[in-house]
Amino acid sequence: MTPLDILYEDNHLIAINKKAGELVQGDKTGDIPLSETVKAFIKQRDQKPGNVYLGVPHRLDRPTSGVVIFAKTSKILPRMNALFASQDAHKTYWALVQPSPKKKSETLTHWMVRNTKQNKSYAHNNEVPNAKLAKLKYSLIKELDRYSLLEIQLYTGRHHQIRAQLSAVGCCIKGDLKYGAARSNPDGSIHLHARHLFFEHPVKKTAISITAPTPQEALWRACEI
Repeated sequence: MTPLDILYEDNHLIAINKKAGELVQGDKTGDIPLSETVKAFIKQRDQKPGNVYLGVPHRLDRPTSGVVIFAKTSKILPRMNALFASQDAHKTYWALVQPSPKKKSETLTHWMVRNTKQNKSYAHNNEVPNAKLAKLKYSLIKELDRYSLLEIQLYTGRHHQIRAQLSAVGCCIKGDLKYGAARSNPDGSIHLHARHLFFEHPVKKTAISITAPTPQEALWRACEI
């Protein structure tokens, strides 16, 4: 069984540092998703005789790495769903982009339209039909030789939001061919990492702060500060 990088666990929740390339939840590819891997792990570790419950309150794009949290009971899943829907679960991402943004920090607001056939979203400066408001704030936190490290606070949760919004202002994420990068990464990943998740535990009412170490890769390692 593939070893899991468990970042947090209690009786209600389990958070995993997802590898780039892993599916969070099953899709038409038929590939085994992380949710099933976690269920199998819990079943084996805890020697559970029956089926293991695991709910999925949020997702990460397949080529993205970082923290993903799962609900271990059916009671907590709707509460976690509500946290993410209300933006009370605060998500911070790291992205390596090229070129560097013109401003060191900026709040980006766009109107997003999703094209399901292309599995792609388009960011517009003005409201257009069938568009949803998308908002994030980025801050430049480190300059590498060829890339810039941005820290991103998400205020809305739209399909491919960070990828599309950064591309719209001319800052393409390394390896993200779909959104304008010059070339793909050899392993099919993109340099977008769900770095941090902060929320109030729906049951314990305590502050939960989870940080995901970056992948074991030279460029990401240069970003750890």
